[in-house]
Amino acid sequence: MSVALPTRRDEAWRYSDLEAVASVWPVAAADVIDVPAGTQVSRVIVQDAATDAVAIRDYRVILREGATATFHVLNTGGQLGRVTIDVTCHEGSHFELGAAMLGGGAQTLEIVTTLNHIEPNSTSNQVVRSVLGGRATGSYLGKVAVARHAQKTDASQSVKAMLLTRTATANAKPELEIYADDVKCAHGATVGELDANALFYLASRGIAPAEAKALLLRAFIGSVFEGIADDAERARVEAAAQGALERMLDSSLSQREREGVRSAKPSGKGEGDL
Repeated sequence: MSVALPTRRDEAWRYSDLEAVASVWPVAAADVIDVPAGTQVSRVIVQDAATDAVAIRDYRVILREGATATFHVLNTGGQLGRVTIDVTCHEGSHFELGAAMLGGGAQTLEIVTTLNHIEPNSTSNQVVRSVLGGRATGSYLGKVAVARHAQKTDASQSVKAMLLTRTATANAKPELEIYADDVKCAHGATVGELDANALFYLASRGIAPAEAKALLLRAFIGSVFEGIADDAERARVEAAAQGALERMLDSSLSQREREGVRSAKPSGKGEGDL
């Protein structure tokens, strides 16, 4: 049975590159991860496809009673790079997500999550950070759905995006759909630029503009991968993230910045600064 090609009427595909999607449609079925009661599982997903590739990765996670799943996602590759995670939380289960999207050029990068809290006392926490340059588009769409009988649900989403150029676009759409009345759910989303005062401070300490930007951006996404338990795996992911940041900075820095010229101290923090 064929599945219809998505359109912009489909909320989960609103900001996607549908021409790129059509070139690989239909995509493979989702990878199903069924976590038995009382057990834990962790996954590290590095999406670093070639620049002209279309990469769509779908995951379906079922957390049985008291189970825990921890996902870390680095999404950097492809003309279109899309990672979707659909989670069903049974009683007392927990889902943790730490994710980063790093894109430049004309890339479209997406992380789409759906948390279905269907039984009481389940929890979830999602932290997503994006750094975008060039004409890139980065989108996070995260839906938390709490069923009528899923009392004592505790769910949170923290979404922040940093734009290196004014031509980049960040879309953040955390969404809550709650039918229970005894829950704790929260979400927050911000989009901004690097703090000009912080850049000036580092420059005044003799740090070149490119290096100063790299330091601030590493700090911005650094906490996302701290929860990776395996040291070697964490180092691998952090190195891949740093490499992506360096490529983005190389393409976004002006000739003036490359030469390390600073004209004057900034007068104050911009409205969109983070």
